[in-house]
Amino acid sequence: MIELDDMKSRLGKLRQGLDEMRGYLDIASRRVILAQLEESAARPDFWNDQAAAKEVFAKTNAQRAYVRPFEELVRLFDEGDLMLELASAESEGPQRQQALAEMIPLFDKADVLFSKLRLQSLLSGKLDSCNAYLTLHSGAGGTESCDWADMLFRMYRMYCEDNGFELEVYDSQPGEEAGLKSVTFLVTGPYAYGYLKGERGVHRLVRISPFDANKRRHTSFSSLDVVAELTDEIEVEIKDEDLRVDTYRSGGSGGQHVNKTDSAVRLTHLVTGLVVAVQSERSQHKNRAKAMSMLKAKLYEYYEDKQRKEMERFYGDKGEIAWGSQIRSYVFQPYTMVKDHRTEEQTSNVQAVMDGHIQPFIEAHLKQNAVKA
Repeated sequence: MIELDDMKSRLGKLRQGLDEMRGYLDIASRRVILAQLEESAARPDFWNDQAAAKEVFAKTNAQRAYVRPFEELVRLFDEGDLMLELASAESEGPQRQQALAEMIPLFDKADVLFSKLRLQSLLSGKLDSCNAYLTLHSGAGGTESCDWADMLFRMYRMYCEDNGFELEVYDSQPGEEAGLKSVTFLVTGPYAYGYLKGERGVHRLVRISPFDANKRRHTSFSSLDVVAELTDEIEVEIKDEDLRVDTYRSGGSGGQHVNKTDSAVRLTHLVTGLVVAVQSERSQHKNRAKAMSMLKAKLYEYYEDKQRKEMERFYGDKGEIAWGSQIRSYVFQPYTMVKDHRTEEQTSNVQAVMDGHIQPFIEAHLKQNAVKA
């Protein structure tokens, strides 16, 4: 039997949570900013400047990510308040129980939205609302490592699909026998960088290798770099003399799909040694523009870390792609476990993790960093 007082208590907690969240998320200011951005997007000349329009859309989505869920919480509260009033008007019996039962999924949905907004409130970094460039590199382990990089790419692709992010592959290098030597992709969506920045580092796999005829257990490594796509508000200067530009033919599946022009672009920053490559577009001009955007993002991260004398955040955390440097281990045999060595978050459901369910690890890392701050 569902007690009326229990539903009153849950409604009271929802009201209290709304009052608290309205303050520390500064919903009133976010609504004003969102209205201004939407007004800007409605102007007839909005699309005259594509870059500026893209930035307005990114800012709009960042504000909507807070305002829309909060407005949904308000709607759930109003609906719950009305249903509680109707239930209170009924005498004890089946009709009251039915009204109270209808309130339970409403409050469960509110709990999910509260969790989402509380987590987003931890994303207060300067670049957290930005899109993110991710690059996977295979490490020690040969073909096994290349296959592991491919498995990780699938994991992040499925995470993006499940969480409303879009993914665009910029460059990929296949392994000699299987898998991927490396793959670079852009993840777009509200707070993509904020959520994924904690995934930077070495990921370790332990399993019986499908490439070993003797069915021995192998350990493989792949690393993930994550940098934020910069907005136009952040300027990064790249001198022409510090840049080497190489063009080459994009890879393909053969036949009519082979690119017959040198449209792929590789940029090397001679001062830092940073290298980026893009071959996703048929146009060399478009590939170069994307490569420049990604190089600026990597340079910004590089110089920010150098200025703070904490280069380990960009390189040290990732470290050598081998033993002793991993942030997370994925064990398939002799037992099943995925464990993050920074937060101690772990699960035995390896398959779910490989299917993209990595949100608990992301949340644990965000909460740990919030406590440190």
